[in-house]
Amino acid sequence: MAGEPVHFEIPADDTAKGGEFRGRLFGWKFEEFPGPFEYHMTRISDQAGAAITNMEPGKRGIRPYFDVDDINDGVKRVKELGGESGEPGSVPNMGWFAACKDSEGNDFGLWQNDTSAPSPTG
Repeated sequence: MAGEPVHFEIPADDTAKGGEFRGRLFGWKFEEFPGPFEYHMTRISDQAGAAITNMEPGKRGIRPYFDVDDINDGVKRVKELGGESGEPGSVPNMGWFAACKDSEGNDFGLWQNDTSAPSPTG
């Protein structure tokens, strides 16, 4: 459903420590997702997940991702409303994402489910 929170990225320079904290606090179990940086995912409900990641060293603040029907339309709308958005990227066989900032500079992301999403090129 458009606008529903579907994922949360939690930055941690020490992903083991960050994962252990939330695992012990909430009972979450993390699985490593392959990629160029550490990304450990957990399912927190039928419709939402979270990840502990070190992809942006030194970053603080959780980035929520919200569902959109079409990632390209979502990115366009963010920009029309005075926000910023990176180009959409794919997560193979899962969907599309775009990291954004709202008009006040707050980080958030957009997510479109799409099991036909290809592997990133380049």
